[in-house]
This record gives sequence, structure tokens and C-alpha cells, in this order.
Amino acid sequence: MSNAVMPVDELNRNVPPYDHNPSAWSQRIPICILAFVAAAISTHLSLFQWGLIESAWDPVFGDGTGKVLKSPTAQRMYGILGIHDAALGVLAYLGDAILGLAGSTRRWQYRPWMVVLFGIDVIPLGIVSVVLVLIQAFIVGSWCFLCLVTAAISLILVYWAWDEVRVSLTYLWIVWKQNRDRRILWEAFWGYRSAPLDHAAETLLSRSAN
Repeated sequence: MSNAVMPVDELNRNVPPYDHNPSAWSQRIPICILAFVAAAISTHLSLFQWGLIESAWDPVFGDGTGKVLKSPTAQRMYGILGIHDAALGVLAYLGDAILGLAGSTRRWQYRPWMVVLFGIDVIPLGIVSVVLVLIQAFIVGSWCFLCLVTAAISLILVYWAWDEVRVSLTYLWIVWKQNRDRRILWEAFWGYRSAPLDHAAETLLSRSAN
């Protein structure tokens, strides 16, 4: 299998159906910055939930944050998970940032497993954030300002990350359609290079952008 290093302009080719490269640094750096911001906010909330600080900052809802983070619902979640939800948020957002920084600008082909793992971290986190907001509204009856900020960030991350996940999954689907071979598909998932896999990538790249 070939491991030849490709020119930078080849790594940065636009990938249909988009008119950009979803693995480009210009796409991933904003995701990483936002993820670090969300991790910092979640750290503050986590410190409050663990009782290491006396109050959580909330310029809008006052003691609403305390009511949400110390609510019976939050305590039940802690009892089930063994860790506070804000602390889980810290780990998840740091995972987003680390996975966002890893790999080349053509990792949609050379590291599909990494892109899929990135999507598994980002997309469910966005769904969980929406669920937690609904819990604030319909169960707890109070609002947490910083929780709403991190929920908004989660949804933005889903929006920004989806194109890269879609492209990687499309590449793997083309590999399967062209070869119908689980071994070749497995090699594609782990980023190996071969003539059939490069052909599948070129098939994707030759499509017309929407």
C-alpha cells in the first residue's frame, strides 16, 4: 500500500457536495476554540457542583443556576452516573477539542475512524445539551445561564462538525459500493491507502458541488 506524502494543495481539495474542504484548519480551529471555551465554562459549573466554590456566576437568572445544578434531578443523575453532569461536559468538550486538532486536512479519507469518533463525541453532546435545557424548563423550573451558553455552543459544534462527518461516511459508502468487500471497507475506515481506496476518494472528489 502506498504511503506517499501528498502535496498540501491536494490535501486541501474541496470535497463535494461542499465548496470547501471540511477537514481544513479553517473549519476545525473555530470548533476547537469553542470547545475549549465550553470546557472552561463546564469546569466552573463542575467546581460548584462538587462544592469547591460557593456560587456559580449567573448575570441573568441569579440563583437559578444554583437551583438547576443542585436540583433533585441533578442529584439523581449524579447517583446514576457517579459523576456530575458538568464534569462530564468538561471531558466531552475537551474530547471535541483534542479530536478536532488531530489529523491532517484530508483526514476525512486518511483518518475516517477519527472523524467518526469526533462525530460520536460532538453530535450526541448536542442532543444531550438540548435534553438538559428541556429538563430546566419542564422539570426543574429554573434556568442556568452558563448551561444555556454551553448548550448553544454544543449546537454550533454539531452544525460545524457535521459536514466533515458526512464526507467521511460518504467516502466509506463509496468504498463499499465499489468493492463490496468488508476487508477493503475496514482498511478504508482505518485510513489505509490502496488503489481501490484512492479510486473511491477520487470518485467523491469528482462529484459536482451543490
